[in-house]
Amino acid sequence: MKKTLSVILSAAMVMSLAACGGGSAPATTAAAPAPAPAAAPAETQAAAPAETQAAAPADNANLTATQKIIKEAEGMSLEELAKKAIEESNGKMFYGVGNSSRGKSALPLFIDYLKTIDPNYNMDFEWQQPKNNKIFDQLTADSLKETGTFAMTLIQDGNQIESKMVQTGILDTFIPKDWAEAKGTTAADYKGYLPLQTLNKVFMYNCTGNKTYTNCWDFVLPDEHGLFMDIDSEIVGKNFLYMLTRDDYSAWLHEAFDALPDDKKALLQPTINEMESEAADYGLGADGKYAMAWIKLWVGSYNAQTDDGPICNTLVDASATDQFGLLVYSKLRSVEESATVSVNNIKVAAYEDGYTGIGGYGYCHYLFVTDNSPLPWTACAFIAYMTCTKDGFSAWGKDMGGYSSNPKVAEENEAEFHHSTGGMDEDGTTVKFAAKNDRGYEWWTTDGKLVLEDPAYCADCAFGIGNWIETLDKYTAQ
Repeated sequence: MKKTLSVILSAAMVMSLAACGGGSAPATTAAAPAPAPAAAPAETQAAAPAETQAAAPADNANLTATQKIIKEAEGMSLEELAKKAIEESNGKMFYGVGNSSRGKSALPLFIDYLKTIDPNYNMDFEWQQPKNNKIFDQLTADSLKETGTFAMTLIQDGNQIESKMVQTGILDTFIPKDWAEAKGTTAADYKGYLPLQTLNKVFMYNCTGNKTYTNCWDFVLPDEHGLFMDIDSEIVGKNFLYMLTRDDYSAWLHEAFDALPDDKKALLQPTINEMESEAADYGLGADGKYAMAWIKLWVGSYNAQTDDGPICNTLVDASATDQFGLLVYSKLRSVEESATVSVNNIKVAAYEDGYTGIGGYGYCHYLFVTDNSPLPWTACAFIAYMTCTKDGFSAWGKDMGGYSSNPKVAEENEAEFHHSTGGMDEDGTTVKFAAKNDRGYEWWTTDGKLVLEDPAYCADCAFGIGNWIETLDKYTAQ
């Protein structure tokens, strides 16, 4: 009954949203702070896009059975949680579900860790990765059981997490004590979901020809058709467009437009003028017309692809002269060098001197305990292991462009994988692949102008701006 009422209330809330005002706080949760204009301190890394959830109720009478366990677990160290997990799950089956298949790689490491405490411990496991964004349907169906199948989830798309999973009571946030301390806070004071990591998608272009891209508006000029994973295939791409309408990010677009030469401005100004009244209708801020113009031009021009892997494979080939894309940065790690294929055939736009405007966007993988979890203590311990230890994060740590939300783990991970010098020769002095030298989370979210997903803002936009985006004409590749 609790969840049925929550679903009804949540649906009513979403249907009541007519717009997402550029400067207003989201109607249902506390607004996330805008990215700082200067480099953020290490303890805030990867937290900004997650700081949107309202504080959990303090009264135990209002907590579910799983939430009561979580509240107790948030006062425990990883080792204390591990002992609880051993007691709860020894000899049992653990089911996890996530957008990332690497949860399957992290679970055996977690079991090995528990065996260092109790050598007789054993747990079987299964990790599922639903395709085509079906994870929300799967979790919703599982939530109808008194005791669910899935113990926890690793999930992306802040918009649907906010509106379909958290507001409906299906998923619960657990903040590990060790994680909170590493960030200089406490579980009680932290207001947000728990991100495992922030990932970035960045603008890259093939540099075998003479064309350059020095401004984010260059990507939406006439006859430009960037390779991009379709917003109907991966919804975080739509969240990126929502976020552009927030005051701070639309101001970035205005600033970049002002930096264009007059001939390019003349090509784009009619669309910006056209969007002025639209932006006012949706309650956006003073620069909202620039955001809506960029969105309209982007949706009407990008060459829709089904996955980032093929986009990367296309761009690094010498034959892809003058093509560009917006794709996951980590895909460069998988490029196999040959006579015609090389990372040196591309450039990361934001790394180039003189580049102006947004360099890409960032979104999180979040960790949650299901509210009807069959193994809530084990779920909490596994989540703490992934977010508080380098080994727990190792399934994801080898990738550039994926930043642990724990500053201590991020530092240890960089010390092992050297992403900042990933394009250097072995002598550490000669740049071999400049595009693979990851400049890190702090650089990307400041100088690199990475647009960060805010779940509450995206949920606020989904009805108004989301419906408007659905009306836009898309480019059909010949």
